[in-house]
Amino acid sequence: MDTLSSLADGFAIALTWQNILLALLGCFLGTIMGALPGLGPSNGVAILIPLAFTLGLGATPSLILLTSVYYGAMYGGRISSILLNIPGDEPAMMTCLDGHPMALKGMAGQALSLSGLASFVGSFFATWGLIFLAPQLVKIALLFGPAEYFALFALAFMTLGGVSSTNQAKSAFAAALGLGLAMIGVDTQTGVPRFTFGEVHLYDGIDFLVAIVGLFALSEVFIFLEHRHGSASTNRKVEIGRLSPPMSMIKQTTPTMLRSTVLGFIAGVLPGAGASLGSFISYSFEKRLVDPQSKTFGKGDPRGVAAPEAGNNAAAGGALVPMLALGVPGSGTTAVLLAVLLSLNITPGPLLFTQNPDVVWGLIAALFIANFMLLAMNIPMVGLFTRVLMVPPRILMPIVAMVSFVGIYGISGSSFDLLVMVGFGVMGWILRKFDVPLVPIILGTLLGNAMESNLRRAITIDNGNWFTLIDSPLAITLWVIAIIGFILPLIFGRKVKSQMSQRRDEEGSIKD
Repeated sequence: MDTLSSLADGFAIALTWQNILLALLGCFLGTIMGALPGLGPSNGVAILIPLAFTLGLGATPSLILLTSVYYGAMYGGRISSILLNIPGDEPAMMTCLDGHPMALKGMAGQALSLSGLASFVGSFFATWGLIFLAPQLVKIALLFGPAEYFALFALAFMTLGGVSSTNQAKSAFAAALGLGLAMIGVDTQTGVPRFTFGEVHLYDGIDFLVAIVGLFALSEVFIFLEHRHGSASTNRKVEIGRLSPPMSMIKQTTPTMLRSTVLGFIAGVLPGAGASLGSFISYSFEKRLVDPQSKTFGKGDPRGVAAPEAGNNAAAGGALVPMLALGVPGSGTTAVLLAVLLSLNITPGPLLFTQNPDVVWGLIAALFIANFMLLAMNIPMVGLFTRVLMVPPRILMPIVAMVSFVGIYGISGSSFDLLVMVGFGVMGWILRKFDVPLVPIILGTLLGNAMESNLRRAITIDNGNWFTLIDSPLAITLWVIAIIGFILPLIFGRKVKSQMSQRRDEEGSIKD
């Protein structure tokens, strides 16, 4: 009952005109950013962070806007996947396999509506999972001491990006780079400047919002400048056809949606797995379960559209669980949201539910509101979102650059921060050329200082005894999970990646 009464309080916070309008704006912009190939939820949220801060929004309104963008982008990724066979983001990649064949059969409208419905089912039940699971995780997290927190942060680093990145060595390099960036500034214990090279502006360390906008948003602009893709994503007119799927199709796909929601939510809760893995597991499981009899997957089977969409949207909700309850992001986009919380002087973790219940429950209530908005928006407005695909990048990218520069300058008022942001943009562009994942860098920049202070505190409390890091059953459990999470992708990751690349090849052959 306490949970439901807290949720009712959250709806009282979320149901104000300002928050409803912000949720509506976030859903609309997020769907557009998800639909545009290459942007995706991480970039979408990163681009709009400066806008949230420039408008002077408080903690709850800022999070409502940005999480609505997050959910909207997860919905929007399916649009270009189905219509153009170009995934809007990586989680939407699996939707191409059956979504585009449905479009080629003249069932594009039905595929879009069905995928919107599956996205709603995944997000809706994942939000309920967040409501009931996060407070239980908080109870466990209250048992944490400095050694356990250090092990938890190590778990996040060892699992994040394992399956999705090209290899573990690149993920480890990115994490080390992020931790190195976190060391810049004045040491909080000794007061000695570190890696500042005499630059006074670096005494406070690197602002992680500057790093995030540079790495995600500006690097996208540099990639565009390199390739100069001035034409629109499509010049051909896409026939939408009938919008509403027949009731028989909904009945056929309902069990698929429910199964995929459970699998996707579990993948989202695991630190580092995220929506890409949720989408892949859901599609693969459904194909093995029902396709041996029908042999229709990959040829326009509606269940092949419903499974990845329910899975990746459920994973998006699941990734918020460890972020809110433990302060450890479950995906790249939640790492960006974690940075927003920290910049608002709100520390995610077990005390968040007691110290800032208005923020947590207002956010969760807003997720329900955003879900219904997205369902209502994504079916009748499909034609509008389809036209967005025709916007040439030469128009879109200058807008992204302008929002980034104006927003960051509006937050800090420092031209030095603009130079740092450009530096991070160049670094992000170079790292993306070498297929180095950016999320571990962000995670290192965000959690590096907390990781260091917990390590120092644990060692100091036990008079310099390093074995204190494995001195409790909880710490040992976290280390075991971390090691397994690091080793498993080495064993199974290659198989998963080869299957995912095979899917990409199949998409390419269909497109050709």
